[in-house]
Amino acid sequence: QVQLVESGGGSVQAGGSLRLSCAASGSSYIMGWFRQAPGKEREFVAAVTWTGGITSYADSVKGRFTISRDNAKNTMYLQMNSLKPEDTAVYYCAARYQGGNWAAVYEYDYWGQGTQVTVSS
Repeated sequence: QVQLVESGGGSVQAGGSLRLSCAASGSSYIMGWFRQAPGKEREFVAAVTWTGGITSYADSVKGRFTISRDNAKNTMYLQMNSLKPEDTAVYYCAARYQGGNWAAVYEYDYWGQGTQVTVSS
């Protein structure tokens, strides 16, 4: 069992930055970030392997967001720069033990409660 707790959400103007954190109670092979805007399906943002050596990003955030993890602290991060209004959503941390399709919501075993990110124009 892995418990995940997100923090770091908030409100920012377009072009600004935020850093999200996800504290985990246990280890996992892959950890990822997803987001869900009102009226939309939950979508993949980024994922990282246990060692942090392999990352994956959604095209919409490539070059603006950076995912990382500190295993000594059991914490994953999402540095979000050049934020846009369309980045507004609840951001969720997720973890999984197996490989496969990193972007598939249904393949993740554990989820956090989410943290709101609001970007104003």
